[in-house]
Amino acid sequence: MNHFWIILIGSLVGASCSILGCFLVLRKMSMIGDAISHSVLPGIVIAFLISGSRESLIMMFGAAAIGLVTVFLIQMFQNSGVQSDASIGVVFTALFAVGVVLISLYTRQVDLDLDCVLYGEIAYAPWDTLHIGGTSIGPKAVWGVGGSFFLNILVISLFYKQFKISTFDPALAASLGIPVVFFHYLLMGLVSISTVASFESVGAILVVGMIIVPAATAYLVTDKLSRMILISIGLSIVSSLLGYFAAYLLDASIGGMMVVVAGILFIIALFFSPKHGILIKKWSRKKMIQQH
Repeated sequence: MNHFWIILIGSLVGASCSILGCFLVLRKMSMIGDAISHSVLPGIVIAFLISGSRESLIMMFGAAAIGLVTVFLIQMFQNSGVQSDASIGVVFTALFAVGVVLISLYTRQVDLDLDCVLYGEIAYAPWDTLHIGGTSIGPKAVWGVGGSFFLNILVISLFYKQFKISTFDPALAASLGIPVVFFHYLLMGLVSISTVASFESVGAILVVGMIIVPAATAYLVTDKLSRMILISIGLSIVSSLLGYFAAYLLDASIGGMMVVVAGILFIIALFFSPKHGILIKKWSRKKMIQQH
């Protein structure tokens, strides 16, 4: 049964992250997921210091709040003329360092370290179950990640046109009366929630990998946004399935292997995708030369 839960959790994380990843890749903001997954550390520590509890929900609220602060600071620096990649680098390294300092200062006597607050392990996720009235209703990760997945589906479905226009042509969106800034922060809020909901259970490497790699692979395969989203979801599920069995056979990290499989699929698309594949382009060029 644990095999099923691990594959389901990996697939939900992948699907949840890759939907948002498509918009981040198109906006050239792929590393925002990595930034949030590291910069939320002080939020987790502050939530622990205020509540005195390691309850997941309290820490999630603290982490989500700092995740939104991260997005706001990155946007503020960009508006001030700092380049996008530099803004992301400055904010997430500074906030991550603040979290490390807070842990070293205030939580020495408590079992709260970088491993337990930042890097989960998907292999253990099925054992951390949710109970209602003494009855187990499945792993907490399924409900947490599943909730963020359905939230992403709901919001993106309701405002698909607005997100699409804002992503491809912000000036046109503004001229049509679409509140571009609002939808930017709404998207970043979804990224923050999805990242926080996922990384405690499955580890930061899986979250960051699934935000970027399936969406980047889908980008090479199609030029249509709706198709790109569906392909990225499919790729993330395939990566979770194949990655789990590869990790099982090799006795390797499950989350790491899922991302490795996603990376292999990206390399295949890079060389063989119909429109952007390196080998396909070379073959087409060679064929044109021969015809002339």
